[in-house]
Amino acid sequence: MTAKVISGKEVAAEIRAELKKKVEELKGKGIHPGLGVILVGEDPASVSYVTSKSQGCEELGIYDELIRVPADTSEEEVLNMVEKMNNDPKFSGILVQLPLPGHIDEEKVVNAIAPEKDVDGFHPINQGLLLRGEECPLPCTAYGVQKMLMVSGNDPAGKHVVICGRSNIVGKPLAAMLMQKAEGANAICTVVHTRAHDMSYYTKQADILVAAMGVPEAIKADMVKDGAVVIDVGVNRVDDASKKSGFRLVGDVEYDAIAEKASYITPVPGGVGPMTVTMLLYNTVECAERIGKV
Repeated sequence: MTAKVISGKEVAAEIRAELKKKVEELKGKGIHPGLGVILVGEDPASVSYVTSKSQGCEELGIYDELIRVPADTSEEEVLNMVEKMNNDPKFSGILVQLPLPGHIDEEKVVNAIAPEKDVDGFHPINQGLLLRGEECPLPCTAYGVQKMLMVSGNDPAGKHVVICGRSNIVGKPLAAMLMQKAEGANAICTVVHTRAHDMSYYTKQADILVAAMGVPEAIKADMVKDGAVVIDVGVNRVDDASKKSGFRLVGDVEYDAIAEKASYITPVPGGVGPMTVTMLLYNTVECAERIGKV
């Protein structure tokens, strides 16, 4: 058996094509999606990420505005910027790019974002609504995983989904999403992590295995049952002298070996990664639509 590859680039392209039409429809009704982004400092990964979001907004016709400030900007100044965006109708979505410099309390900043504009889905109110199964912005990477499963024909309903990783960004929200009594959900979820005495005991039971631990190639082929669907969220740099950069990117699963056993698998790069930005754009449009209905 050789696994079918679930391309995040292809799924993201499909979603963006639909989103572009949606944006045009909303504008016709007088609803204009807009994304406000605050970037503190010059972290290269953050700059690259913010740039891709801006390009996505331009592609879809979403208004976007980026505020870039130095790394020594005070917490009070960042909170004031958030408050202005909360009160500005140009923005249906607000994103403060993380991580923030150490002198700024990330939790305080995230909590200051108006829940209805929280396109990252990190606000505690939205986390509570997610757990209750109520409408709210969903964390982008977890949302992207759910979309990839559905688009690839791997409806999780009735399946045993084993999620390796318990972060607030992926593991916990994905489990909460997939256990709901709703379309794209109705799964039996197990969350396992690196403190498990024998992780393979759980992973071998998975119909759908999601690896989101941030540990390079932690999931080996003998930990996966034949025919499983494997979603690799991890993106890790490992040294590789044969590469000009001196490193290569690998996921949390041993890709080549597992691809010989799984029925479906996501690559790294090009798998879940492209979905994260796309789902942030998706949330921005959804938030605009919800706000427009109020």
